Amino acid sequence: MDHELRTLACRRGVPVAALVRESLARYLTEEKRGQSFALRFLGQGRSGRQDVAERHEELLWRSP
Repeated sequence: MDHELRTLACRRGVPVAALVRESLARYLTEEKRGQSFALRFLGQGRSGRQDVAERHEELLWRSP
């Protein structure tokens, strides 16, 4: 991967860091698009739990 990044950076005439930033920006944009619909339900209704803010990761991503 390092070799491919360096080759592409050389071909484009930009630093490797610029390619990494561009790639991460694209990835994060795509991730936001995919999650925006799936997580729209957050904040809707009441769960009856008082610790949701502190335990949100555990509660959202735990295995069934």
